[in-house]
Amino acid sequence: MSDITPEIRVPQRPYRTGPRFRMARTVVALMLREMATTYGRSAGGYIWAILEPVLGVTLLAIIFSMALAHPGLGTNFPLFYATGFLPFTMFNDLTNKVATSIRFSRPFLAYPSVTFIDTMVARVVLNALTHATVIGIVISGIFIIYQLPVVVDLVSVFEALLMITIFGVGVGTLNCYLLTAFPIWERTWQIVTRPLFLMSGVFFLYELMPAKAQAFLWYNPVLHCVGMLRHGIYPTYEASYVSPIYVVSISVILLFFGLLLLARNHRNLLER
Repeated sequence: MSDITPEIRVPQRPYRTGPRFRMARTVVALMLREMATTYGRSAGGYIWAILEPVLGVTLLAIIFSMALAHPGLGTNFPLFYATGFLPFTMFNDLTNKVATSIRFSRPFLAYPSVTFIDTMVARVVLNALTHATVIGIVISGIFIIYQLPVVVDLVSVFEALLMITIFGVGVGTLNCYLLTAFPIWERTWQIVTRPLFLMSGVFFLYELMPAKAQAFLWYNPVLHCVGMLRHGIYPTYEASYVSPIYVVSISVILLFFGLLLLARNHRNLLER
């Protein structure tokens, strides 16, 4: 009898990536692609991402400092207009990026492992983090350059950024369907939202407006986001009109209908 024991081989299970990890890898890959496409492969793209809002705030501060004795809050013009211009820019850019996510990543959606949700999540995460970083750098720079006392409510600032992100995602998701299904909607949306820059509290405080204007402007969610950010930056500004529940409710409704329309029609949209 032979003393050699036969070798028993245990079949190895093939490595499988779970759905969560597969989605995470896809989202990261899409984020890296957009970073290379939008901001370039060098630091110059991100430097311009900071310089562009800085130039915008500087222009507003110079123009209004020549016409007004003091800004709506405090005594520093750049800080006041930064707290209005930067959150509006974040909302506007985030909305546009989410709205064009299917069109931007159309070649990758031909792969079964890539879904329209992946493309939207990638753009939301990348652009929200980019704008939040820019807002932090610009406002911190204003505090340092002008030697302003730093009394910031970080919880309110974070809440404002979260409100902007949620509302931008809600509007962008619904626009993603409308823009892809009806190309004319892109131009229509640009025309409709042009007055939004003047209606979002970038140049003024809600409390200083006439009662009739307040009753109308209150329904603008961006105005609430701007007010919440200023509440976090200016310790004496109460911004009692701000309603995070209202902003989140509108955002969830828009997100729900946007995802519902995309889930039912995204295959047809890819063929357009």
